[in-house]
Amino acid sequence: MLVEDDISIVEMLTNHLAKEGFHVTAAYNGEEGVTTFQQKAFDMIVVDLMMPKLDGMEVIKLIRTTSSIPILIMSAKDSDVDKALGLGFGADDYIAKPFSLIEMTARIKAGIRRATAYTHPVQQEERRNVLTFEQLTVDLDNFSAMKRDEDIKLTSKEFDILKLFITNPNRVFTKAQIYGFVWNDDYMGDENVINVHIRRLREKIEDNPSEPQYIKTLWGIGYKWAGH
Repeated sequence: MLVEDDISIVEMLTNHLAKEGFHVTAAYNGEEGVTTFQQKAFDMIVVDLMMPKLDGMEVIKLIRTTSSIPILIMSAKDSDVDKALGLGFGADDYIAKPFSLIEMTARIKAGIRRATAYTHPVQQEERRNVLTFEQLTVDLDNFSAMKRDEDIKLTSKEFDILKLFITNPNRVFTKAQIYGFVWNDDYMGDENVINVHIRRLREKIEDNPSEPQYIKTLWGIGYKWAGH
């Protein structure tokens, strides 16, 4: 589903994605987007932030009360506040306007691919990749994490970052490396996307995010996993 009030963008994306094999349903404002989501099943949602009637933030917030469907934010307002709030509400990815159709298509395919992996876990008897760090347990095969036996609700990007860290203990990753491994894209120097995801991940797995025990910051270099 594409939630966007700019008709020219809707037409451009709909035509391009149709050639890529996607079926696109368009909603032209936030209220229509929420209503459409409640009536049909989708694999992914692409939502603009600035829209009439109901903005993109509220759309995401309402959808997240009932669904973990992958959500990609797009916006011409390229500010830290927009990105931080958008990702904080539960969006999985962000793309700035103007964007290339190739990049948009790649991000949509990646989001759906990750979501498909999450919804097709291996059978219990086949699981082998379960790692435990004090009060934190991560099942790499089932794409899940628990803290003190309680499920942690992670977005696909948050889990991918967590997996990157715990499968490479004590290795230091720069922000560019994290972006390359997790987003599978060239790093354009946008530190905020990494900062927001690290902050959100820490809030979910750390007892005290201000004094993290698992994800350590090496100032001027990057991050590393310090769990044991």
